[in-house]
This record gives sequence, C-alpha cells and structure tokens, in this order.
Amino acid sequence: MIKKVIVAATAGTALIFGASVHAEAENECSEIGFAQMPWTGVSGKTETAAWMMEELGYDVDIGTADVAIVYQSVANGTHDVSFGLWLPIARTPIRKHMLDGDINIVGTNIEGAQLTLAVPDYVQEAGVDHHSDLDDFRDRFDGKIYGLEPGTDNNERIKNMIADDAYGLGDWELVESSEAGMLAQVQRKVAKEEWVAFVGWTPHPMNLNIDMSFVDGGDEYWGPDGGRATVHTFVNQGFAWRCLNVGQFLKNYRFTLQEQSKMAKYIINDEMEYAEAGRRLIREKPELLERWFGQGGMYQDGPVRGADGERNAVDVIRSALDN
Repeated sequence: MIKKVIVAATAGTALIFGASVHAEAENECSEIGFAQMPWTGVSGKTETAAWMMEELGYDVDIGTADVAIVYQSVANGTHDVSFGLWLPIARTPIRKHMLDGDINIVGTNIEGAQLTLAVPDYVQEAGVDHHSDLDDFRDRFDGKIYGLEPGTDNNERIKNMIADDAYGLGDWELVESSEAGMLAQVQRKVAKEEWVAFVGWTPHPMNLNIDMSFVDGGDEYWGPDGGRATVHTFVNQGFAWRCLNVGQFLKNYRFTLQEQSKMAKYIINDEMEYAEAGRRLIREKPELLERWFGQGGMYQDGPVRGADGERNAVDVIRSALDN
C-alpha cells in the first residue's frame, strides 16, 4: 500500500516530512519516496508513477507539501524525487540547492509549458492584452489578482510586481488560495461575466474549462516569452545513479501538453482519483508504456524492469491494467 503524508508547513518551518527513505538498508533502492506539490498536474504524474512503481515491487511513500518544503525534502534526502520543477520560473528558489549540489535534474517531463497572468477571453477582448493594460481597468478587477497557496514562486512574482509598482499594480492585492479554491472563484466570476485576473498555466484543464487568454508581457517577472517553461524531474543528489532502474524510468517518464491536460481533466471534471486518471490515460494511449519503460539510455542499457531485476515492466503494468 502506498503511504501518503500531508504536511502543512511554510518556508522556514523545520521539516518533518514522513519517515526517511534513505535509512541505511541492505537494498536502499527497494524504497522510493515521492514528494509532490498540491497541484493537479504534479499530483497526477506523481501518483500514477507511484502506482506503477508499487506494481513493479517497490515500496512507495508519497509526501505532499508546499513547493519550498518539497524542494527541501528532496534536497535533504527525506524523499527521493519530485516532478514539479518549472524552469526558468523557479530558478530563484532552486538555485541554492543547485549550488549546494544536493539536487539533480534527471529529465524534462513537460515541454512547452507556460505560467503567467490570465484573464477570461471577454476581458482580453475588452482591451486587456498586456500586463500594462491591467491597471487601466483596476475598478473592474476590484484591484485583485488571484493566486495560489502562500509560498509558491508565482505568488512571490506577483508580490514583487506589486512591491515594484510594476505596470501600476502597486496598490493591487494578491488573493492567496489553493489551486481548487482559486479556480472555483474564477469560475464563479466567469459565470457572471465579471472581470478577474488570475495565475494561469498550461498544461491544465483550466484551458479547456475556461475560455481564457494569457496576458502578454511581464517577462522580467515570469521569464522569457511570456512565462514559457519546461517542467523537470529532480531527485536527491546521486539517487538516479544509485538506483539505475528507477533512474531510467524517471528519465523516460514524460508527457505531452495534451496528455497531461487530459489526465488533469479526468481528475477535475470527472472527479477521478489521481492514479485512476493516470490508468485511464494509459488505457486510452497504451504506447505510453513503451515510452516510459521500453527503452534504456542514460542510466542503463535495456528496458526498465521490476524491482527484482527480472520482470519486464511493460508486461507487469499492462497486466495490472487488465485486472
């Protein structure tokens, strides 16, 4: 059974994030600790991977916390891996760990992502094309930008814009909330055709559920090309080289924007559990198993196998899907 831990913590809080998966043991690589942010896409990828690894014979632990705590958890070895490093957007908080050498990036799991401010299409059509247009309509927005939970890097970017009075936003307010809470508020306003500015990103089913547009500009805060990003898989220093079979899976484990958005749509629109949404995606697109398990590369020759080193991973997961 996959063990899950939810930790309510803020940056600077002492980290106690479940039992360490790096305790000295005869076979250290039989255990895998996943750390995830409470974001739909990251949780979908994480819990799908955790289910597959458990089917392959690994003992699996999942910890959930805010982004800064996830970085620290992987850096100090409490957990081994996370799928939620958006770069260049998150380069400031991750830089210390990279300089200290306690985190390794093993691969890219999403290309072509984007994270920046967004508005409903009817707001964009009324003249809000650029960050510099927002303050022209301050009263329509009630001077508020809706963000995610405290401590996320995107919230810090909005706070920096407000502190710098960038684009005239110095007297605006950031409303912090969970992903679900933010999206619920946005959808309530959209239903009434009220004006709202919020943190938007892709891949995510918000792009399917809301007629929305990303706001141009803001590159000095969101990064080049309007917050374009890649999403990386990162691990505790040396983990992928100690555990070559798992390392190869992590290197292979990648999604297209459409695939991740579809999985997240099953979670949000169809109210499916994270791993069940992942299983549905695999059943609809069985070639994913060959992509994730059928090839070697950086860490080992030949395909990914079970924890015993014998079973073919593709066959094991395909069989589990049929049961």
